[in-house]
Amino acid sequence: MKTVVVVGTGVAGTTAAVTLRLQGYDGRLVLIGAEPEDPYRRPALSKEVLRGDRTTEQVRIKPEGWYAEHQVELLTGTTVTELDVAQRTVTVDGARLGWDAVVLATGGRPRTLPGTDGAHVVRTAADVATLRSLLGPGARLLVVGAGFLGAEVAATACGIGCDVTMVEAAATPLGRLLPPAVAQAYVEMHRSRGVDVRTGVGVHSVERHGAAVRAHCTDGSVWAGEAVVVAVGMDPDTALAERAGLAVDGGIVVDARGATAAPGVWAAGDAAAFPDPATGRPRRREHWQSAMNQGLAVGRNLLGADTPWAEVPWCWSDQHGVNIQVCGDPAPDDELSVQGELGGGPFTALFRRNGVPTGAIAFDRPADIRALRKELATAAPPR
Repeated sequence: MKTVVVVGTGVAGTTAAVTLRLQGYDGRLVLIGAEPEDPYRRPALSKEVLRGDRTTEQVRIKPEGWYAEHQVELLTGTTVTELDVAQRTVTVDGARLGWDAVVLATGGRPRTLPGTDGAHVVRTAADVATLRSLLGPGARLLVVGAGFLGAEVAATACGIGCDVTMVEAAATPLGRLLPPAVAQAYVEMHRSRGVDVRTGVGVHSVERHGAAVRAHCTDGSVWAGEAVVVAVGMDPDTALAERAGLAVDGGIVVDARGATAAPGVWAAGDAAAFPDPATGRPRRREHWQSAMNQGLAVGRNLLGADTPWAEVPWCWSDQHGVNIQVCGDPAPDDELSVQGELGGGPFTALFRRNGVPTGAIAFDRPADIRALRKELATAAPPR
């Protein structure tokens, strides 16, 4: 390979590029990202960066100068507009750049809600810089969505003295993951720290009035304050792949090595759909750890390693000083057993299906998650 182009400077794309260079690839290597910043660690945005404890520069994936030192052509603030599979080119700023292999690590875009143009999202460093300028002691914040991202924003804002309300349209938060008892413990953790959590309540419009915003909720109430954040999930950015004629099924379809059906085209990260070990169907994983390890696998496989990406799903979240970890593929209707004090201290909720462990969620008990990850890594997935 004379030239490898990586599209996307998130953790998947950056890890793929770093892996290529550190494992001996000495050809031309171009890493292209739409954001103006050098690649950074996105999970820090809703926590340390929003709090003001660290800057985006302090959470870079690699230190300043690393890319130039390792002859990685880093193009930030740059968008790839077209991918031509037949000619093996990408179009950048109107010019065509040839490649022998291309890695699509295009990530995702935050979902929005109709009528909420006056609300903020949290996906990029620029998003957080704007939001942080509005927050401080006494500021009123409404968070729409009680998933991990929304809850992290709520917890961070609460910690800096904001008056925080968090609404969740579903009857319980994280309904595809948590059974009601664990979901209630999650809600009470936030309420006990001062967050006004309202479940079964959505938002159907957000209006801006000068420096203030008003949100009209589905229960008829009206909220007013300094900022509204919508955190209701993300959609994979597959537009470039679709225009190129690649297979897309909820994400860019790849095999277990990260290769698409088009020769020389690979994908990793939030936009990539790898085969699910249990069903064989394409499935995306929106976790930092998965994206990083997919980028690592693709980088190695480009150099001939032929190593499939297959791992036990694992993610974490820090909220109000509590470390929450999830592993496996638990479902709310799995058999549930709890170790520890549910809702009153550290605990681990273990999930089983037909007697076979499927996963766990732990509050301040990381050792339990480490042990179960090892067990799940060697067990056949339940069906």
